[in-house]
Amino acid sequence: MAPRRTAQVAITAFLLLGCAFVLSPFFAAILFAGTVCITTWPIYQSLHRRMGRRNGLAAISMTFLLTAVLLVPMIGLAASLTDAAMEAVDWARTAIEQSDGRPPEWVKEIPVVGRDLDAYVRKLTHSQQEMRKLALQAVEPARKFALGLGGVLGQGLLQITLVLFIGFFFYRDGATIYDQLETGAQRLGGELGNRLLDLAANTVKAVMIGIVGTAAAQALVALVGFVIAGVPGALLLAAGTFFLSLVPVGPPLIWGGAAFWLYQQGESGWAIFMVLWGALAVSSVDNFLKPFLISRTASLPILLIALGAFGGVLAFGFIGLFLGPTFLALGQALFREWTAHDAVLPPVTTDESQ
Repeated sequence: MAPRRTAQVAITAFLLLGCAFVLSPFFAAILFAGTVCITTWPIYQSLHRRMGRRNGLAAISMTFLLTAVLLVPMIGLAASLTDAAMEAVDWARTAIEQSDGRPPEWVKEIPVVGRDLDAYVRKLTHSQQEMRKLALQAVEPARKFALGLGGVLGQGLLQITLVLFIGFFFYRDGATIYDQLETGAQRLGGELGNRLLDLAANTVKAVMIGIVGTAAAQALVALVGFVIAGVPGALLLAAGTFFLSLVPVGPPLIWGGAAFWLYQQGESGWAIFMVLWGALAVSSVDNFLKPFLISRTASLPILLIALGAFGGVLAFGFIGLFLGPTFLALGQALFREWTAHDAVLPPVTTDESQ
């Protein structure tokens, strides 16, 4: 009997490893598709009821809706960002070639450090030809970085496309999949397993709504400020704010750069407006909106979000920007629930007679 049991375990382990090996290239897309489907499931249920409870029609309608919301804007962002990066590199090359080596006049006008910085740059540019040569050599790595950025965005588009394809089947068969997961959780952990499954679904939903909702709100508020101040490329900057909002001190890089550009153009008043708008409106959204959206789940420390965003990108690519914080928050919530459950277990007693 024992050899038969051992053979069954070995065959099962071999099959699981084989399945994991086959699905490993799509692991991130499958996880993110599940996360998106869990988050948007109430919308799918509404469509499902309106379409006569036809699973296939509701699933394909939901997939088209997500395509319009996720994929189409990303295509425009990828094209615009790549073109803008290449134009910036070309502008830098032209400016270096035409420069006489002296710093711009606006450097002196920088408060507190302007004059010292101007003197330091002039000292560095004493040998104009050598400095120009070094600057032109630095342009080529910048060009490669811009091309690499375009490659990352292209990879992100492919990942999002795969997520949408997988998501269609998750929507169509979602009820069956959840019943199977519930049965498995019941067999593995009993009542605790079911409770952890519900906690996982609620945490994923709340964290995704909190992260994406806060990012969208910050991007919208930033867009209004960019339009009012007359900053060019407002939509592109707002999209950058959306993605950088997942990283601590991310949005100030966008609205701070816009304020600096306005100051450089001689628009000191609008530059001050942009700084105030960014500090009081854009960055403050994160302080009250995210806690409100994630109010019913475990809190998300800044460190957790930062590690999740950076580590998620390294582990899963572009979609890891959203997937990383979600997984860390889910792990934190499950660990807290597990330890809280263990805390109420009766203490282990020993038999003194032995």
